[in-house]
Amino acid sequence: MRIPLSWLREYTQLPADATAEDLMADLVKVGLEEEDVHRPSDSIRGPIVVGQVLCAVKEPQSNGKTINWCEVRVVPEGQEQTLTGKGIDPSGVQGIVCGAHNFAPGDKVVVTLPGATLPGDFHIAARKTYGHVSAGMIASVRELGIGDDHDGILVLSRIGLDPEVGTDALELLGLTDEAAEINVTPDRAYCFSIRGIAREYSHATGTEFTDPAELVKAPEALEGGYGVVLDDQAPIYGVPGCDRFVARTVRGIDPTRPTPQWMVSRLRLAGVRSISLPVDISNYVMFELGQPIHNYDLDKLTGPITVRRAAPGEKLETLDGKVRELDPEDLLITDESGPIGIAGVMGGASTECSDETVNVLVEAAHFDTVSIARSRRRHKLPSEASKRFERGVDWNVAHVAAQRVVDLLVELGGGVADEAGTDVGTAPEPIRIPLPADFASERIGMEFSEELITRTLGDLGARIERSGSDFLVTPPSWRNDLETKEDLSEEVARLVGYDKIPATLPVAPPGRGYTRTQQQRRRLVQALADAGLTEVLSYPFASRRQNETFGVAEAGAARPAVKLANPLSEEHGWLRTSLLPGLIDTVKRNHGRGFRDLAVFEAGLVFLPEDGALGTPEIPPLGVRPADEVLDALYDGLPNQPLHVAAVLTGKDSPQAPGTEPRAWDWADALDVARLAGDVLGVELVVGQGSHQAFHPGRAAQLALRSGEVVGFAGELHPKLLAELDMPARSVAVELDADALFEAAADVVVAKHLSTFPVATQDVALIVDAALPAGEVLGALREGAGELLEDVHLFDVYTGKGIEEGKKSLAFGLRFRAGDRTLTADEASEARAAAVALAAERYGAVQRG
Repeated sequence: MRIPLSWLREYTQLPADATAEDLMADLVKVGLEEEDVHRPSDSIRGPIVVGQVLCAVKEPQSNGKTINWCEVRVVPEGQEQTLTGKGIDPSGVQGIVCGAHNFAPGDKVVVTLPGATLPGDFHIAARKTYGHVSAGMIASVRELGIGDDHDGILVLSRIGLDPEVGTDALELLGLTDEAAEINVTPDRAYCFSIRGIAREYSHATGTEFTDPAELVKAPEALEGGYGVVLDDQAPIYGVPGCDRFVARTVRGIDPTRPTPQWMVSRLRLAGVRSISLPVDISNYVMFELGQPIHNYDLDKLTGPITVRRAAPGEKLETLDGKVRELDPEDLLITDESGPIGIAGVMGGASTECSDETVNVLVEAAHFDTVSIARSRRRHKLPSEASKRFERGVDWNVAHVAAQRVVDLLVELGGGVADEAGTDVGTAPEPIRIPLPADFASERIGMEFSEELITRTLGDLGARIERSGSDFLVTPPSWRNDLETKEDLSEEVARLVGYDKIPATLPVAPPGRGYTRTQQQRRRLVQALADAGLTEVLSYPFASRRQNETFGVAEAGAARPAVKLANPLSEEHGWLRTSLLPGLIDTVKRNHGRGFRDLAVFEAGLVFLPEDGALGTPEIPPLGVRPADEVLDALYDGLPNQPLHVAAVLTGKDSPQAPGTEPRAWDWADALDVARLAGDVLGVELVVGQGSHQAFHPGRAAQLALRSGEVVGFAGELHPKLLAELDMPARSVAVELDADALFEAAADVVVAKHLSTFPVATQDVALIVDAALPAGEVLGALREGAGELLEDVHLFDVYTGKGIEEGKKSLAFGLRFRAGDRTLTADEASEARAAAVALAAERYGAVQRG
């Protein structure tokens, strides 16, 4: 919303020397955000004055162009020229070359004298051209930056002006005024008007406010006017599309009269160009009072007006010249000929006011916000009117705004107003909000006296009654955003001043803080970051093929997924069932930019529906809270959304440097990431030979809990997949179900006691079937060795000479230690023998000699 300062001063005590920046600084105090400053004088500077053409001699040129050599008086006759400077004639008569021909001697024009600057940093100076020294320029509206017409000179008499020669043209044309632009949030619709901003300025500064609506003498009742019928047979969620329609008639206006310059200047600063007198007046009143207005050419109307919904197949040519297919939800203004406008959005071309219009029907209506918003979006027709209607307009200001338009059409257009008028509709029931006397103080955290609350809400325009110890507050009609006691408390805080509210940090009650799952998630993410991996975030969207490749281990197996109704792209039209597609896209993007050595991870949700059916058969209507059973059905239709953690590693583990040889990431590093996740959560992961279509068939591990539940896979990605994705060979990855890890994790991870006694180490080599995973044998050794075993690890795998075909030799290092004594060699050997015995019993392991 742009606020011309000269306009605002009519209704507030804004100081004469206040700037747009000053105004915005005051409005910020009441929660209005500053956006920009519009100051024409920043791009146009004098001397620019009113001049009168004394003579204009036409001189044909050799290039086929005819110029006018003009003498222009720029000071009143008989007075001396007070301006000085190179090119300014002391006599007050300037010689100027002009190429336009739409003026004649005697016309008063705008003259930019030497030393002036025009928009575009165009400097005016005396210069020789066409055989003359042209000392200035006779300006067009485009050159002055106030219009688009560049074909002719601005002749002041044609816009209703007859100023004295030498008058400051910048002030005359409103170019010394300025406007502050603020951002109006959806709940502050009343601020889309000078009326609303003036009221807010008075709240911010404590100065007096004059309500422009109270200055209009509107009749209390209207009857006998143009016929209007409200006939909404299909209201949206039971609310009628139009609950008030005011119509007034003005006859015999002079369509040739120009819009007065003061109105043109204010509209231009407000961001609206001048079109014609009736249209300009309707826009002016809309900006002043916040009530959109539409004017019809009365002689083009056929029969009474009916406000109704569109019928199937109806069309309308709107003011922008486009023929629009109407929807049954569209609220229309119609007469006997059919649709003549989309209510609150745009009028129709058939009843448009034109240069021949002499009789005008003025409409000021109140429409349902949802109906207008849907029609505006449906037809892609944003307008100043729809911007206000879809946020909410004061129901009680319609007849006042209509009267204001009538008064201006009579005053400026020379028309005569009919005494009869139309005002149909039903006023909404005012709401009364109970407000406990101490609620605002408790809610905001500072003490508000009852007298302060009463005065503040009264200044807001609310009506306040007492009901025992509570207030009963009826908000003003222009504040449709005030519905609850919380809203009223916020208004009290806003008007008293946010800067007066003490800033205190709340103290967390004992026993509260992060939940167990939040603590685990933070611990896991921090551990991976501390290990050198970089956390990334990717979009939760994937293609169907990506879900089928990464979301299920077995090729060809079904993986239900959630299809997006309105995807960003058809390629990524599904919610992800795995984090790896997004991580791989991130890696590829970095590879394309020259970063080859990467270790990235992500912790995020995946979406795993139980079957293809999601949601409920019908979406509940808007505007009404769904029943509990409907909400339950909606929640039941949501897919499973477990938290996963995944990582992708490519290239080398460190940069090239003297004295060090970087090592390529391999499948063991992916396993280490998985083990780190388990260790930091206190969960033991059982590693087994894995089989997953996205991983290398011989270099993939399946990760499971001790209970046997599979929680993820780790290893080298499949070579064919890497080639297809243009990824580096031997890239590795890991993905884990973090929620499953959290559930299996102990509530408290207790560090093991560190023994001060020496360790006893022994090695053992076992011959087993070649297909048997080493992890199974390692698990048997750990279980069989008993409590003296501190650690066991695999350090060699051998096949070849001396080993039977179909067999392999696994060499393990066992480390034993007691917490209360130094172990003897016999005790360590006995524990090792027990471990070997259990491996032999379970897997037929034979100790290698």
